[in-house]
Parts: sequence; structure tokens; C-alpha cells
Amino acid sequence: MLPLAVSCGETAGIGPEIIARSYSADGTPRFAIGNPTHFEGFGVSVVPIDTPAEARAAMTKGLPVLVHDIPGPATPGTPQAAQAPGVVSAIARAVELTQSGAASAVVTAPIHKKALQDGAGFAYPGHTEYLAALGGNVDVVMMLASDALRVVPATIHIALSEVPTALTADLLEQVIRTTAKGLTSDFGITAPRIAIAGLNPHAGEGGAMGHEELDWITPLIERLRADGLDLTGPSSADTMFHARARQGYDAAVCMYHDQALIPIKTLDFDRGVNVTLGLPFIRTSPDHGTAFDIAGKGIANPTSMAAAIDMAAQMVARRAAAKVA
Repeated sequence: MLPLAVSCGETAGIGPEIIARSYSADGTPRFAIGNPTHFEGFGVSVVPIDTPAEARAAMTKGLPVLVHDIPGPATPGTPQAAQAPGVVSAIARAVELTQSGAASAVVTAPIHKKALQDGAGFAYPGHTEYLAALGGNVDVVMMLASDALRVVPATIHIALSEVPTALTADLLEQVIRTTAKGLTSDFGITAPRIAIAGLNPHAGEGGAMGHEELDWITPLIERLRADGLDLTGPSSADTMFHARARQGYDAAVCMYHDQALIPIKTLDFDRGVNVTLGLPFIRTSPDHGTAFDIAGKGIANPTSMAAAIDMAAQMVARRAAAKVA
């Protein structure tokens, strides 16, 4: 397998640390992209490389880091404006190397949106939207996945007050279809079962608590079922995530950010992985933020980064197997 390209993330956060601490000499081939000095001090040898082709041999000696222009030392907890353009371009470089065939997938360490907006004029609400632009302005969905649960928020980084307007039948259909396709291509589920949450409490309770379920969500689900998709719902979100309910579906599509992320972070906080479905390349990321409060202290938990690397490798293998078949 070609090596994974791992972008460094916010240099003032825990990204470099969790990348370094998730390294193992016999692990999935990978290389980080960033300033090699930012990965030092976490008990792992750092091996600067000039091309992705050097990564596999370098893995036997330490963490391969593809040298990328991010000037100056990392300052834990305090983003440096001069480093913001390099943080953004490291993501773009990971994508370019993957799309050109030099790497097999993109794994991204956490970024801090405000730091990138202030230092680099970053114009996107988050990683997902930026990657969609780099992928050709494609329609994408954000999935949070672990062994316990897979969830997809139909709307992502917007205020809760904006959700009822942003959530449309066209958007929800695109999210459901992209989720179904991703479950097949990237998770090897030939006939995916998808549970759909309602927008309102108790899925509107027959119109007593909102009419969206009656007016268009249920008709959409029925139409997509007629097209062959295995869908259930709309269901009351407060009944969807207990153990018995989770056995009935492969992924849950939720209507807004917290409706999806609270359950998975409660069930499996350390091993959750952010997956962007719908891109022309594979992308995963840890399901947590930059954690400025513990950056540089050597105590950040690398479990989610390790899970993101493992999941990316599994997705690469499934896509390769599907092509052979």
C-alpha cells in the first residue's frame, strides 16, 4: 500500500504530538507533512524526508516527516499567525499527493478554524468544507465512525437557529444517498441499513411538535425506499442510540451537528473517527479538537489518531479489493 499522507494540523495544538505518539515501526506506512521540529520531544525519532517514496524505508527508523514550510517553533496553546498559511497548505499538499498517486489517503490532524481565519484568511467553516473544495466542489457528508456507532449530521457547522432553513429535501436526499454509497465502497456493507432521525422532539409527535416530518421528511424517506434504499424513520432521536436500537442499522443520519456527535462521543470518545464521504479520495481524522489546554504537555491521547490511520488503511484496502473484483 502507498503511504498515508498525514497533515500536521494546528501547530499550537496536539496534532504533532498525537501523530508522533501514534507511530509504530511496523504500523501502516505513513508520513506526516509539516516542520520536522514540531514533532520532536514526544519520545519518537523524527526522520525528515523529501518525497513520499522515502516514507516506507524511513518508517523503520522513526516517524517520516515530509518537510513543509511552516516557519518557527511550535508554541503550545498559542497559535502563530505566520504558521497559519503553512497549516492550510499542508492539507492541500496531502490532497494533491493523494490525488496524484504518491499517497493512498489523507489523514488530517485537528485544525483551529479561528486561528486559520486570523492568520491565513481561511474561508471555510471547517476541514470538511475545505476538502470538498479541494476535491472539485463535490457534495460530501461528514461521518463520525467507531466500532460502536456511525453517525452522519445532515447539517454541520451552522447555528442551530439556521438548521430548519438549511435542511431541505434535496440536501437530505444527497446526504442519505452519499452515506449509502460510502457504506458500500468504504465500509464493505453491500446492503446498508440507515436510520433517519427526526428534526423535532419525538419526530414531531404527529405534528404536535413540528410539521417537517409530516410535510416532507417522511415522504422523502418513502420515495427513497421505493428506489431500493433500506431506510427507517424518521425516528425520535432520544430512542435511536441505546444498544438494542443500534443493532438495527449500519449508520444513523441526524439532522444537525450535536444530534449526531453527542451520541458517538458519549459511547466512544477516544476511538471516534471523522470520515468525509463523497470525496474523490479517502480522508479520515481524529474526532476531537486541538486541545490547546494540554498541548505540549506530552499527555494527549493518540487513540483517535491511531484509529483514523487504521480506518484509512482499511478503506484503502476495501476500495482496492472492489476494483479487483
